[in-house]
Amino acid sequence: MINYSEMEDRLGVPIGVEEARSRWGALVGAAGEGQITLITRERWEWAALVPLSKVPGMLTGLPVVSLSTAKAKLGELVRQVSEPYDDSPVLLARHRTPVAALIAATRLLGPGTGEWAAPRRAADVEALLRDGCTVTLSRHPTGAGVIAVARDGDGGEVAVGTGDTAEQALRTLG
Repeated sequence: MINYSEMEDRLGVPIGVEEARSRWGALVGAAGEGQITLITRERWEWAALVPLSKVPGMLTGLPVVSLSTAKAKLGELVRQVSEPYDDSPVLLARHRTPVAALIAATRLLGPGTGEWAAPRRAADVEALLRDGCTVTLSRHPTGAGVIAVARDGDGGEVAVGTGDTAEQALRTLG
């Protein structure tokens, strides 16, 4: 269960998508200087605008969105990064150079220390298949995108990934 009050205690009250849009330039600038801003959509979808140094894992292969596109589609991006099955960060770029990122706000909650939660590692699909797992691709229940599910020989769920394409869903399988 997500502890929203703990996030508020540590990082402050989140701002709504519309307020974030109206202050977008200043918020991105603050992220570049190390500040974290929580952004919420519909009260239960929370993202964090963070400096690149705070993005867990490697940046290679992450989606990149221009700052102007991110501002226009901020609500969709907050929903995307807060998805429970695909909480991959989205890099925000100025002139094709990443300057900040949107991540799932839940990534900010480490085990009781305020540290970053460990990044979820993508599963090696070939290794899963060698180990006898079955990987199934299907349309995401919301109708937007694809979901990949890996199950062991007993039918137990081993890994899940989502994306706009089958390739992205397999890449995020973890």
